Amino acid sequence: MSDQQQYLLSEATAARFAREVAKYPAEQKQSAVMACLSIVQQEQGYVSRAAEDVIAAYLGMPAIAVYEVTTFYNMYNQRQLGRFKLNVCTNLPCQLRGGQQALEHLCGKLGVDEGGTTADGLITVQKSECQGACADAPVLLVNDRQMCSFMSNERLDELVATLQAHAQSSAKN
Repeated sequence: MSDQQQYLLSEATAARFAREVAKYPAEQKQSAVMACLSIVQQEQGYVSRAAEDVIAAYLGMPAIAVYEVTTFYNMYNQRQLGRFKLNVCTNLPCQLRGGQQALEHLCGKLGVDEGGTTADGLITVQKSECQGACADAPVLLVNDRQMCSFMSNERLDELVATLQAHAQSSAKN
């Protein structure tokens, strides 16, 4: 779905939004904005501007306030990404322990620029800010869920091979 298209709030999605909003006092329903953004991303793979506008209307808040949340947090994708999103920490402590080199190694191995997605649509490589594991640097986060620490070139290569094998095995099933 392109950002130019309309985002239609399905009954199922509206029900999920309602469950999140119910967790807060009525006058604080805007507090459910992050949960609503996560729901849209789970369903669509990313959060479009059109979806942000629908969330804003649903929660009774300015669209810019929703956009500010989407753009502030690295976990919200504003465009379609690969099946696996690799966020490599390049904040200063990680940089001092090889974070930038890890990012460059992944980009070189996969033939993408930073922020790019492989031609097969499988892997997107991005830099990110601090992931709170400086002592384990370099670190990366897979799909905003799985932290990988001490990512040497060999470990990066193993991770890529594992993700590619997982994709191939799930395609056969």
